[in-house]
Amino acid sequence: MSEYQRIPRDQHGVSRKGISSAALRVLYGLHEAGFESYLVGGAVRDLLLGGAPKDFDVATNATPEQVQEVFRRCRLIGRRFRIAHVRFGGEIIEVTTFRGGASEEHEDSEHRQMESGRIVRDNVFGTLEEDALRRDFTVNALYYSIADFSVLDFADGLADLQARQMQLIGDPEVRYREDPVRMLRAARLAAKLRFSIAPASLQPIGKLAPLLDDIPPARLFDESLKLFMGGHGRLSFEKLEELDLLRHLFPGLAKISDDARQLIVSALESTDARVAQDKPVTPAFLFAALLWPSFIKRMERYTDLAPEEWLEAASSAAETVFSGTAKRVALPRRFSGVSKEIWLLQPRFAAMGVGRARRLLRHPRFRAAYDFLLLRAAVEPALQAQADRWTKAQTVEGADFDRLFQPTRGAAAAEEPGSLDGDAEAPAKRRRRRRRRKPRVHAPSESE
Repeated sequence: MSEYQRIPRDQHGVSRKGISSAALRVLYGLHEAGFESYLVGGAVRDLLLGGAPKDFDVATNATPEQVQEVFRRCRLIGRRFRIAHVRFGGEIIEVTTFRGGASEEHEDSEHRQMESGRIVRDNVFGTLEEDALRRDFTVNALYYSIADFSVLDFADGLADLQARQMQLIGDPEVRYREDPVRMLRAARLAAKLRFSIAPASLQPIGKLAPLLDDIPPARLFDESLKLFMGGHGRLSFEKLEELDLLRHLFPGLAKISDDARQLIVSALESTDARVAQDKPVTPAFLFAALLWPSFIKRMERYTDLAPEEWLEAASSAAETVFSGTAKRVALPRRFSGVSKEIWLLQPRFAAMGVGRARRLLRHPRFRAAYDFLLLRAAVEPALQAQADRWTKAQTVEGADFDRLFQPTRGAAAAEEPGSLDGDAEAPAKRRRRRRRRKPRVHAPSESE
């Protein structure tokens, strides 16, 4: 093994008090079974920075099958590289066997690489040192040993922690080509940690960003959740803009108005605040904001349609937007369906009439659609009256509620308008009601 730093317990800030009980049980269980076991990656990095990790990963020289023999509640998953999930209570600890590189020493293992350099299959077990040097960033190649409570540093990760910078291990261009998603990870971790990206790791991104276009959409969806729903979504968004990576995830955001961008930023800030308060968040709301500019652009031609025709056109436009997005980021139907409902409910906030208002208030997506209306009102002043009315509507009852939605005198009650341009006063086209003719009453004839 080449040179590495071993930092003893009294010279680093990692404490077992900061490690979850489930992770400690896995670490000790493997150690007592005669295997090497280390806490690794982001958990060690965050503990050294004084943070409180949410996820704990363990690396070991035990094979996945051996890990399964040690722990009763263990499940093996993965195709590219088999890993073990060990469950204690409600917590799952991910345990990986040390990974190695493709060489003659590992001729029995599977290692496949495309001409572009991207690794598509990689089932290679190796040594602790090989495992460390295969990790992406130096600050993630730090290992906490349960045997003597020391921290092992194989790639000068501690120095980069002190410099507050993200730096790839090895040749940056080679590493990005092996896995282009590392460019997104660089952006995400730089945003999360408030780190800079080292110049050598930053320089190839502009040239290699198009490699992201060949990444499977399902994987980009998973990475999008990490970028935007981890509590640092706004900073991640801004970092993606700075690195010109955003258009490789969402091409429709390449050129958008300042108002559209502000709506997205506000949605991200709202999501960040909810994560910080341990409140639930859903991708549906966030993707409704991210894809709103594309939806609005497609609906520009349909502003003069009658309500029924507009609704049909809007539904079709939404499906077109989602199908186009799925070619880059595979948004599951269970989320896109909710995003679509949020969009299609927006015109109904402009409609007057007590009956319509009560039906909208009872809609299962009302709250999400209302929150989206608030985002729109923040950048479209013409919508503020709608937002204020519906904010008040949730706090009053009876006659007070009815008065909020009584049509103004001399104006017909509007049905759902076929416009999303913020003009809350313009009524939609109305269908003329046909008068029913009274049945003719005739005197009975003599034959009757």
